[in-house]
Amino acid sequence: MDNKTFFRDKVIVITGASSGIGRDAALAFSQFGSKTVLVSRKEEKLNYVKDEIQSKGGEALVIKADISSFDDTLKIARDTILKWGRVDILIACAGKYVQDITGELDIQSYQDSMALNFFGTLNVIKSLLPGMKQQGRGHIVIINSLDAKKGIIGDAPYVSAKAALDGFGDVLRQEMKPFNINVTSVYPGRVDTPMIENLEVPVISRKISPGKVVNAIIKGIKRNRATVTVPSLFSFVGILNYLMPRFMDWSYKVFKLEGKPVSKS
Repeated sequence: MDNKTFFRDKVIVITGASSGIGRDAALAFSQFGSKTVLVSRKEEKLNYVKDEIQSKGGEALVIKADISSFDDTLKIARDTILKWGRVDILIACAGKYVQDITGELDIQSYQDSMALNFFGTLNVIKSLLPGMKQQGRGHIVIINSLDAKKGIIGDAPYVSAKAALDGFGDVLRQEMKPFNINVTSVYPGRVDTPMIENLEVPVISRKISPGKVVNAIIKGIKRNRATVTVPSLFSFVGILNYLMPRFMDWSYKVFKLEGKPVSKS
């Protein structure tokens, strides 16, 4: 079945839709005839995305929301149901790259990362699940990170939240099966988005385009994949880290996969 036939008239909620993977996902699915719900704290940028979608004949609803607030995520569910009566697919893209390079375990960094990267996704899913259960179908796509499979020095707050999301997604997929609700966890490597625009990375870990991740999301939904790694070549990372963690530590250090900050001009 082609993409337009598969996704036509599907109501798709996309968090983090103002830029990066979320923005590209919204534009792609709207071209398939999906009804897109654009969610972010950045309303002005959301309206730009909405205008672009509508200029090409698509339909979009803008909802300004902070997903770290459960009340805001309830508003996402309420406004979407009022507009289109259901939610078919959730693509949880919203996230923030939070580091701790102090070497002192800065607790606030961990709390900030967990609030958005873990609990934010949890809030959205909890708010949309009742509707999906009631209609007897749905698909949840959790945009995770390859960092959940192997941590990088300096990234502990971000890695901790993504690792928690990894475990949560694994259990949620099993728990939702009786309700005919599918769950797909997506693990991209470095992606060329504003989130890491000031990070220079080595060639072996070069940034991939948001569009490449979106293509993987589309295939993952259509094939009901439990997990998707982008690029697929990196699927071995988690396995190798389990079998040979010290070797992976050495490899990451040798190739300087932590990257280096780029000064803003």
